[in-house]
Amino acid sequence: MTDGPGPTPDVPPGWASEQPPPYGQPQQGPWAAPGSAPGQPGGPAGQPGPGSYGPPPGGQYGGQPGYGQPYGSPYGGPPSPYGYYPQAPRPGIIPLRPLNLGEILDGAIRLIRSNPRVTLGLSAIVAAIAVLPSLIAQLLSLQSTSVLDDYEHALSSGNLALVIGGGLAVSLFATVLSFVAGNILTGILMVVLGRAVFGGRTTTAEAWRVARPRIWALLGLSLLKGLIIVVPLVIVVSLVVIVGETGGFDSTPARGALAVLTVPFILAWFAYYAFISTKLGLATSAVVLERRGATDSMRRSWQLVRGGSWRVFGILALTTIMTLIFGFVLQALFAFFGSAIGGLGNLAVIPIASLLGGIVSEMVTAPFSAGVHGALYADRRMRAEAFDLVLQTAAGRTQELGPGHATIDDFWHPAYAASAGAPGASPYGGPPTNPGNPGYGGPGYGGPGYGGTGQYPYGPQQ
Repeated sequence: MTDGPGPTPDVPPGWASEQPPPYGQPQQGPWAAPGSAPGQPGGPAGQPGPGSYGPPPGGQYGGQPGYGQPYGSPYGGPPSPYGYYPQAPRPGIIPLRPLNLGEILDGAIRLIRSNPRVTLGLSAIVAAIAVLPSLIAQLLSLQSTSVLDDYEHALSSGNLALVIGGGLAVSLFATVLSFVAGNILTGILMVVLGRAVFGGRTTTAEAWRVARPRIWALLGLSLLKGLIIVVPLVIVVSLVVIVGETGGFDSTPARGALAVLTVPFILAWFAYYAFISTKLGLATSAVVLERRGATDSMRRSWQLVRGGSWRVFGILALTTIMTLIFGFVLQALFAFFGSAIGGLGNLAVIPIASLLGGIVSEMVTAPFSAGVHGALYADRRMRAEAFDLVLQTAAGRTQELGPGHATIDDFWHPAYAASAGAPGASPYGGPPTNPGNPGYGGPGYGGPGYGGTGQYPYGPQQ
């Protein structure tokens, strides 16, 4: 071969003495392509000659980056740091593909913005019911002038212990009521979210009509989750009380051991609470959207979270921190104004301001938390069951029939999952939700449907 134009002794026999430069090196001689003037690359007048492979007018084909250039977004968007991210339809509050953290939080906000009346209105009603016992207790305590005006007399007469005990009982009842009401509210809002994913809007009456048959299942779920979380704590505290009553902590070493073990036990219980809350965090969505029973929905949540526990825990923990901070700020503002007005002599304003602060705080944070749980539930199903394929098909059908069509709630049923009829495996790299599913390319894909036997790929058509 040759390193430049001009004759060289190593030119093979029969080749021209003038050879083009090697590929990738600049031209340094009089060689030119056929049909071009000497000294000019390409054709006459500097134009690409026949057989040349220069770029078309206007740059690369379609304005796309050429070979060797960094590959970004092929449609004019910003380049993705992780390579090409597939485009997916977004008929409602979330794109119909596996979601990232920002899209989950954005979906929760879009849920409130797309259905403000039902989300904020229901949250305000449930919050008012939940905080009502606390308001009544505070108003009754204001009538106990002996406690407020004469602390020593209340302490000596035993009224203070009665008030403290009553306050603890009311607080416990309010906590249980708030826990149950929160689960029911989340269940009702799942109906709203299930339709908002396809761009539909829901009225309060429609949400209640769809969620009403699931109320008993939601109550059962609340009871089971509460028992699972509280029973270990009650058992340990009961053992400590029994040992203390029998004189087991009379000695100084025993009391020291109790004090040393208290902190590790509290930390262990919080870790246990976080573990259970993560594993059962999607159960409420399964009760309403998949119409499962209480125990079945708990198994379902455990199954969906498997393989993504740390991610689910992180998202739920971040959501809890955000709602606590925002709720605390709102309640602090109402408490400040209530105390300022109550300092003028009207003490009844203080509990009322506290009530309003709790209602406003819960009205804003509860639908946001429910939206995160619902979007996370959809994300886990899309990752574990290729459910995004079902949602995309359902979105097209919803456009044909309208977002208010009666079958829109049925698309969340497990029978419509891409893995229906076969154990589910994740096509997105996660572990299989059930062993044995071949995933994409298996018997369920490419047949008469996703594991089905009919002519429709996602279950029977309505």
